[in-house]
Amino acid sequence: MDNRFFVESGHLSDEAQKKKRRLETDRAARTDHMRYLPGMEEISSDLCDRVTGHMHAYDASRYTQKDVLTALEHETCSVEDFKALLSPAAEPFLEQMAQRARAETGRHFGNTVYLFTPLYIANYCENYCVYCGFNCYQDIRRKKMSLEEIEREMKIIAESGMEEILILTGESRAASNVEYIGEACKLARKYFRMTGLEIYPLNTEEYRYLHTCGADYVTVFQETYDADVYETLHLLGHKRVWPYRFHAQERALMGGMRGVAHSALLGLADFRKDALAGALHVYYLQKKYPHAEFSLSCPRLRPILHNTAIRPADVGEKELCQIICAYRIFLPFAGITVSSRESAAFRNGIVKIAATKISAGVSTGIGDHKSKYTGKEADTAQGDAQFEIDDARSLQQIYEAVTNEGLQPVLNDYLYV
Repeated sequence: MDNRFFVESGHLSDEAQKKKRRLETDRAARTDHMRYLPGMEEISSDLCDRVTGHMHAYDASRYTQKDVLTALEHETCSVEDFKALLSPAAEPFLEQMAQRARAETGRHFGNTVYLFTPLYIANYCENYCVYCGFNCYQDIRRKKMSLEEIEREMKIIAESGMEEILILTGESRAASNVEYIGEACKLARKYFRMTGLEIYPLNTEEYRYLHTCGADYVTVFQETYDADVYETLHLLGHKRVWPYRFHAQERALMGGMRGVAHSALLGLADFRKDALAGALHVYYLQKKYPHAEFSLSCPRLRPILHNTAIRPADVGEKELCQIICAYRIFLPFAGITVSSRESAAFRNGIVKIAATKISAGVSTGIGDHKSKYTGKEADTAQGDAQFEIDDARSLQQIYEAVTNEGLQPVLNDYLYV
């Protein structure tokens, strides 16, 4: 097991510590992370083999500066060109990559930047992911909002002018079943023009049900595309099953969702290979489902709440900028989201180059939008947050910052008739 991620938390009870240690040492008791559990839908798809085949064969060190310059000269970026742009050899050409990325962004998205806000409605989780502040062994304040509380939070967010919301839960079917999430989607349709979901993976018909409730798109973090590393980080729960998670976006499209978003958590494994795999996942799905909308999120592993130490693989802002520029050159039509994990300065800069969507007015806690948006005390008890955010600006502040950069902030571009 990768000892980078085995950290002791001051928030674990003695009993939780004992269970955690027992699980860490008893490898024989763990389920096969490549085997589907009962109730998990298996679909026929060759995407996994195609994506991971490229990832495992990728040797970033073999690319030269000549390969990078050749890639930048090509009008259309091939898979091989993309691999060169992700390699260390491309680092001296970051300015040229940024210029090319800016041109592609302007050609396909104009000068627009889309804004949204996430709403965590529950933080119960049944998984043990060793890097996560929500995992089932953390002694944190757990909270599942009632439908009345959800509507109150949504109303507060909507009054700020926001028209797109991303609904998130911890990964617990028991605490946040599909029907509960569906009711939240129905409420969201009352207040917002666009509703996204970032929840545990589902079967096709469950995605179809949530789409009928008002969900437009689904975001799934693969975390890492390296199944061997994934196995060492996800020790308990349905999330442990790597292939079921990999195929979640395709099941969502089969269930009628208009769009899907992909992401690796950069820093859990080899970030260049994960960036390659994430983009190829989009690339091959886009060919298979050309009617759908695709996007990539670009989170780095940052300090996790409720852990006393964490030592992620180092992914600095320079490396992140390289990845995002390479994404834009390779996938000019795909949306690119940069989260509030990043600084205001970085986000202000990257939206001028390649990113097309950023969050605003963010809280990763449960039930605290009233205090965040109005400065008044929340009406109900709050649940703990998942991770630290860096850019805590309000919608108004980000709207003004984007405008000052000469860009057009967009709250929504969909009309329902």
